[in-house]
Amino acid sequence: MSLTSSYRGRIAPSPSGFLHIGHARTFMTAYERAQAAGGDLILRVEDLDAARCKPAYYDAMIEDLEWLGIRWTEGPDLSGPRQPYLQSARGAFYTSAWHSLMDSGLIYPSPHSRRDVEHALSAPHEGAGDLVFPVEFRPARVERADSPGAVNWRFRVPDGLSVRFSDLRAGEQSFVAGRDFGDFIIWSKDGWPSYEMAVVVDDFTMGVSEVVRGEDLLLSTARQLLLYRALGWAAPAFYHCPLVRDAEGIRLAKRTVGLTIRELRDKGLKPAEVLAMAEKHQPQISAD
Repeated sequence: MSLTSSYRGRIAPSPSGFLHIGHARTFMTAYERAQAAGGDLILRVEDLDAARCKPAYYDAMIEDLEWLGIRWTEGPDLSGPRQPYLQSARGAFYTSAWHSLMDSGLIYPSPHSRRDVEHALSAPHEGAGDLVFPVEFRPARVERADSPGAVNWRFRVPDGLSVRFSDLRAGEQSFVAGRDFGDFIIWSKDGWPSYEMAVVVDDFTMGVSEVVRGEDLLLSTARQLLLYRALGWAAPAFYHCPLVRDAEGIRLAKRTVGLTIRELRDKGLKPAEVLAMAEKHQPQISAD
C-alpha cells in the first residue's frame, strides 16, 4: 500500500463467535475500499466482552479473514514488529476520554436498569429496538467523580437536536436526539466503555478516516457523532453496508447455523463462492 495515502480504514471483529458471510462481505468491502484508495487497513479486535470473547474464536477469526484473502497493514498477525490492537489493552485511552466528558458536564452516573426504563415508558420505542431513556431519570446535579467506579454512566443528549450526516452508501441520514434515541450508556458498571464510546475513541486515536460497517449501525453513528462533537474531535467518513440475511429475510447472527465462514469452508466452498453467497443474500440499494 502507498505510504502517501491519507486513507485509513479498519475492520473490527469481535471474537465472541464464528464469523458469518455477512462479516465476510463487510470486511471485504472495507479491504477493497482501502485497496482502491491506496491506503492502510487496520485490524482491531473488539474483545471487551470478556464473558463471550474466547481464544478459539479469536484464532478462527484470524484464520477465516486470511482464508478470504483479506490483508491488513496494522494488526495482531503481522510479521516483524507487531501492533496488536486489542480493545482490552486500551483502557488508558478510554479513561482519558471519560475524564474529558466528565469535565464537560455531559455525562452522569445512572443506576437505572432496562427494566426501570421499560416501566417508566407508556410504550416501548421501536427505533432500532431501543428504548428512549426517560428525561426524568436524569439527575438534577452531578457531583464530580475521579473515576467511573462500578456504575453505568450515560451521555446527556441535546434533546431535539437533529443529527445529520451523509453516508457514502446509504445517503443522507437524519436522527433526532431525544426522539430517535435518548441518553445512552458510555461506560458500564463492569469497568469498561460501551461500544459507542470505545469505537469513537479507537477510531479517532488510530486516525481512521473511513468507517465501513453494517447499516444496522446507522443509528449508532448519530450517537457517536455527538461524542465526537463533545470530545472536540473530527469524525471520520462512514460507509454502511447492506445487511446480509438468511433465506427467511432475518439478519444473520453469529449463532446462525449453516452460514458461518467456518461451516462453509468445511463444506469445500472457496472464498469467491462464500462472497458470492453473501452478495446473493444482500438486498439491492434503493434508487430513492
